[in-house]
Amino acid sequence: MTTARYREALLDDVHRIVDFQIAMAEETEQIRLDRQVCTHGVQAVLSDLNLGCYYVAEIDGVVVASTLITYEWSDWRNGVVWWIQSVYVVPDARRQGVYAGLYRHLQNRAREDNRVRGIRLYVDRRNGAAQNVYGRLGMNGDHYQVFEWMKTEF
Repeated sequence: MTTARYREALLDDVHRIVDFQIAMAEETEQIRLDRQVCTHGVQAVLSDLNLGCYYVAEIDGVVVASTLITYEWSDWRNGVVWWIQSVYVVPDARRQGVYAGLYRHLQNRAREDNRVRGIRLYVDRRNGAAQNVYGRLGMNGDHYQVFEWMKTEF
């Protein structure tokens, strides 16, 4: 496994995270994101922790992976469920345990926070590689299927 350092993202990481989001959208869903809209979206999260929180992985001082955590209130559990979103690892750092380390970092943070009840994510059905990784990390997709409605213009 590659030695990586995990931390909350900083405002200085915005351009790297935007690059990751644009690359991920093209790679996984063949969608071309508008750089300006995406930049404003990432900056919004980095400026307002109520919206979520990015975490990054660094190798030799270079950010090589990121993910976004957003929050869902669970009345069943009287606590917060963290949703992992926008996972991206640069191609050269894949298959080296970088995401596994980032996920363990998130689990540890969740364990330390008494308000957090669990972690969820959704994955594109066509992304078999990601599903295999999540399964190896002990997550399962047995319980829920996510449905969505999204505006196409904004």
